[in-house]
Amino acid sequence: YSMEVVAGSYEQILFGYRFQRDSEKWMLSADFTHHAHTASVSAVAVSNRYVATGSKDETIQLYDMTKKIEHGALLHHDGTITCLEFHGNTHLLSGAEDGLICVWNVKKWECQKSIKAHKGQVTSLSVHPSGKLALSVGTDKTLRTWNLIEGRSAFIKNLKENAHIVRWSPSGQRYVVVVMNQLDIYSLETASVIGTIRHGKRISSVQFITDTLLAIAGDEEVVRLYDCESQKCLNEFRAHENRVKSIYTFGLEDFHVVISASNDGYIRVWRLDPDKVQEPLSLLCEVNTLARLTCLSVWLADPLETKEKPDTSVATEESLTLAKSKKIHWHGTSTTEGRDGESNQLPLKKKKKLQATVGKKKKKNPQSKQ
Repeated sequence: YSMEVVAGSYEQILFGYRFQRDSEKWMLSADFTHHAHTASVSAVAVSNRYVATGSKDETIQLYDMTKKIEHGALLHHDGTITCLEFHGNTHLLSGAEDGLICVWNVKKWECQKSIKAHKGQVTSLSVHPSGKLALSVGTDKTLRTWNLIEGRSAFIKNLKENAHIVRWSPSGQRYVVVVMNQLDIYSLETASVIGTIRHGKRISSVQFITDTLLAIAGDEEVVRLYDCESQKCLNEFRAHENRVKSIYTFGLEDFHVVISASNDGYIRVWRLDPDKVQEPLSLLCEVNTLARLTCLSVWLADPLETKEKPDTSVATEESLTLAKSKKIHWHGTSTTEGRDGESNQLPLKKKKKLQATVGKKKKKNPQSKQ
């Protein structure tokens, strides 16, 4: 199956790099660069078909990765989009500086629920693996648990300070909450802190590698691996020349992949063997984007989704508008324009294909938000 790293940047660009591997050799080859937003990209999330990006320009942009086309923009928030997360392939949750959490139906791209989640900004959210619960933290010094079935608050915990990251473990039995350089591990059963990790610098990114192994990056060049049970640091490695902004992990058959993105412009891909957690990680490949990276994810193609299917999604004018002035530059693949009117139900005459070559036309002024 194909895998692609997608990374957002301060320079408003979304980068796509395709993994290529033969036997032991890994490579990242440029797939696309897209001037996605009119301000820096602040969040990125993936499902098996879509990539969603959020920005300081207050919009969420959607890309259909199976067809290599823009899919539209979601315009509901007022303020920077701070967090995005797909639950499976059915829903997208978005949080923003306006204090709202929106639950989007992926099939119709309608905002099913708009929850006034925090008195201040929503800084982070995480959906429980069951899809029934979500956690959010905001600048009102609260950690909130949401019943997603009914779209209402289930529990509110007051924190001493504002938290900026919340994350469920893969099993959903525990979750972590980050305040500055401190990470508290909570048990779902008791909703109380069962362990604390104090990191050197302010924590910028957290990923569960397994249910008991955490990767943590701070405002420094180092990535550290911690054991959730003992809260001990098992490993640390210098990943970049500048501070690490985002990390992402996923498992393959016999090892884990840790990906790091930094202000230094590099995306680096590391190999972590489960039985050698305390040994140095090996660098599989790297690429220099020449941009200051802000966020990172990996799109894994679903073999079933990549077969051509008619697009049955119906979008309403209110929930989905397509910005016509955005260019997508697609590298190394020749794309042909789709036939007019081919299952095309977006409020646009023709879906825009991602360009294989860089056009020489002057860029139009990006469409301003209504």
